[in-house]
Amino acid sequence: IGTVKVMLDSFEAGELDAIYMVYNRFVNTMTQQPTIEQLVPIHSEKLEVFTHAWDYIYEPNPEGVIDQLLVRYVESLVYQAVVENGACAQSARMVAMKAATDNATSLIRELQLLYNKARQAAITQEISEIVGGAAAV
Repeated sequence: IGTVKVMLDSFEAGELDAIYMVYNRFVNTMTQQPTIEQLVPIHSEKLEVFTHAWDYIYEPNPEGVIDQLLVRYVESLVYQAVVENGACAQSARMVAMKAATDNATSLIRELQLLYNKARQAAITQEISEIVGGAAAV
């Protein structure tokens, strides 16, 4: 992702002290949580300490591997945030449409009842007029 590369280049050049990401974290359909997450520098509590010491051979060198891994790591975090933000937007739309559908159904029921009452009153009125006309004859 080009934007991530620009941000990381600015961070490496010393133009930025830290890079933060703000997004909506998807918890469930009814709950989304605004989240602020620091991307770089990575806090030491996020780093796991391993007690085993393995001797790996890195090619071309360990610094190059770490630099590429950092870019991939930040890209994956940004991608995850974009996807979660999209899920939150879809969830909010779904909840809003369900509420609109429920409100429309309720309104239809109320209007149907009102229509039936008016129709029944009109029929009763007609019957009363017919009976009244027949009694007058």
